[in-house]
Amino acid sequence: MAPRDRSWPDPLSTLAESVVGFLQFVHTTAVNKVDGLDEVQARATPLESSPVMSPLGLIKHLTAVQRQHLQRTVGGQDLPSLWRSDDHDYEFRIGPHETIASVIAAYDEEWSRSQQTLRDADWSAVVQSYRPVRVERLLTDVLQESARHLGHLDIVRELIDGTKGE
Repeated sequence: MAPRDRSWPDPLSTLAESVVGFLQFVHTTAVNKVDGLDEVQARATPLESSPVMSPLGLIKHLTAVQRQHLQRTVGGQDLPSLWRSDDHDYEFRIGPHETIASVIAAYDEEWSRSQQTLRDADWSAVVQSYRPVRVERLLTDVLQESARHLGHLDIVRELIDGTKGE
């Protein structure tokens, strides 16, 4: 897999354009974080205190975040949840059949759906999440959650093979 080109959102972007632009930036950066890893490294969990936090596990979690908050909550789509309420680490686990390619493809597919959902959404509407929330407020939650886990991905990657960077 070759690194993907990424760019910062235009400095003259509206708030909505900036949120979508930074979600794209985080998405591309997360995908680029697994570039150069082999299948074993991509599954590695180098943090003893977080035994399911691998590069692929973090990307699976980001996929689940988009599915839950963007497709299901904002878009009202009847898609299966990628969470399990009885297992908070479920979406971080990598199954034996999953590969770098399959996890990235699922993340890309979810992001493609997310972009359409965001284009169609009324950002000022109130939706029912864990509590009533304005769509634009929920989107900032998704952005902060994604950026926070991108930081985890930076750390995990550095611990696996020393690679640093954004």
